[in-house]
Amino acid sequence: MAVSGPASSAPVLSSPALPGQLALPTDPPDPAALDTALAGSSALHGHLCPRQILGARSALLAGALLDLDLPRTDKRLLVLAETDGCYADGLSAASGCWLGRRTLRLMDYGRVAATFVDTRSGRAVRVWPQTDLRERVRAGKPEDQKRYQAYLDAYRVWPDAELLTAREVTLQFDLDGLLSRHGQRAVCSSCGEEIINERWVRRGERVLCPACLSGAYYV
Repeated sequence: MAVSGPASSAPVLSSPALPGQLALPTDPPDPAALDTALAGSSALHGHLCPRQILGARSALLAGALLDLDLPRTDKRLLVLAETDGCYADGLSAASGCWLGRRTLRLMDYGRVAATFVDTRSGRAVRVWPQTDLRERVRAGKPEDQKRYQAYLDAYRVWPDAELLTAREVTLQFDLDGLLSRHGQRAVCSSCGEEIINERWVRRGERVLCPACLSGAYYV
């Protein structure tokens, strides 16, 4: 079941490159909120790298577009990260959404992008870096500056409009089913292991876990 929410209150570009693409702020980001997020991300990660900044900036932008305060201490925001690693740490530190809280999910597409879902309204916004971002940073950096430092500096201070792209999206799955309900469990009729979070599938009188139904990732 697809999930959609009310139309966005954010302005839409007059000639968007993508359907539903949103106009983004042209002012520099709030340094206090960004510094707080990056301090948490770098402490977790052991250092600060450019993709952590992109993750934090993506989350802070999504919070503004969805009109949600970040970081969250509840489970109203769901983040669907399309890659793991540094970017995901930045997402978590800025949004307050974590794998252990069931508010961060990995959709392993190998893309530096994430979708942010307001689970109360159903609105979803996908955010990703502009594809020519690195080329523009390299073109504008001083000759004596290392590329790595140029990325760090630019990603911190460039406006969202020069850094990121965002658009409204509609989810192609049952959001309530993904979130599940507390305390739901069953025992697999094949392997005998417990299944939680309603991840089982019924086949007649049999209850099967995803591994027994479709094959496991291990042998």
